[in-house]
Amino acid sequence: MQFETKFNNGSYLVSFNETFTGASVDGRFHEVSWTGQKNGRRLLRVGNRLFKVGNVEKDGRQLTFTLNGSRHRAEVKNEQDLLLEQLGFREDEMSSAGKVQAPMPGKILEIPVNENEEIEQGQPVVILEAMKMENELKAPASGRISVIHVHRGDSVEKNQPLLEIEPRG
Repeated sequence: MQFETKFNNGSYLVSFNETFTGASVDGRFHEVSWTGQKNGRRLLRVGNRLFKVGNVEKDGRQLTFTLNGSRHRAEVKNEQDLLLEQLGFREDEMSSAGKVQAPMPGKILEIPVNENEEIEQGQPVVILEAMKMENELKAPASGRISVIHVHRGDSVEKNQPLLEIEPRG
């Protein structure tokens, strides 16, 4: 299992073995172990070093936690996030309110919304097949579907407009 972590002004590529007893950080292998405590905290051993981890909160890709009593924040991308980014999908391409563009070349499998339909932010609006993977594209804003530029079965190119949303409020 592979992750990219942005932590303490650095970016690290982290891979765990199948049993989570070893981790490679930027190509350097470390033995690791986790031990739970009654207070909900965990002890993390990395090689010969011991860390106290607690107060873990996750919000999307953002992770906040205490490490040996100090509060930290990290951004974590999992294998799927990394693959989609490698294929050309970037979250900020979808973030402009009202416009949904193809994050990569592919084929439109489904459009589960209709023009003039009221939708909520995060609601699936297009299912795009790319490299034999189904990618669910979600509404970047709440509002009304004003225009759908594509149809089921259409082949699309990267950054091609798929639909437009008239944002609410």
